[in-house]
Amino acid sequence: MGITGHCILSHGFESGPDATKVTALAEVAQRCGWSHERPDYTDLDAKREVSSLGDVMARQQRLLELARAAAARGPLLLAGSSLGAYISARVSLQVPVAGLFLLSPPTAMGPAPALDAAPVPLSIVHGWDDELIPAADVVAWAQPRRARLLLVDDSHRLSAHVDAGAEAFARLLERVSGAAA
Repeated sequence: MGITGHCILSHGFESGPDATKVTALAEVAQRCGWSHERPDYTDLDAKREVSSLGDVMARQQRLLELARAAAARGPLLLAGSSLGAYISARVSLQVPVAGLFLLSPPTAMGPAPALDAAPVPLSIVHGWDDELIPAADVVAWAQPRRARLLLVDDSHRLSAHVDAGAEAFARLLERVSGAAA
């Protein structure tokens, strides 16, 4: 079986490329015939002099450069957790992507632009008890986009639903692969 496309899996703030959720997504991508990469943003997250969330714009720029290179080679899907979800959605407005997968996406982040995304197949997993991003905000953001939305009994970290997130990601990859065939 050949490679169907490429996934860029972006970790959350104060996390890393070997984090549980993005590792689970990488395993799913591999199983579904997609190549993948997990950029490391820890150096940018440590830049607290820029903001309490590190250098968000540099993080987004790093992903944009990787995404442009990957999109030139074939179908691209962006996925991310929390701040990784935010930058994935924002970059989808600048680079052609086949789909988006967002875990605990922040719909607003202070002075940063509000969450926005390209009109592509979109799947979201979010915790009902997310202590940082109210579930109602994510539902309101997802509704006009007709996103597939899985709300789970969990907090922001979604640590009790890593498998459910991986299953939702597999369904999105299958849907996007089927549309490309």
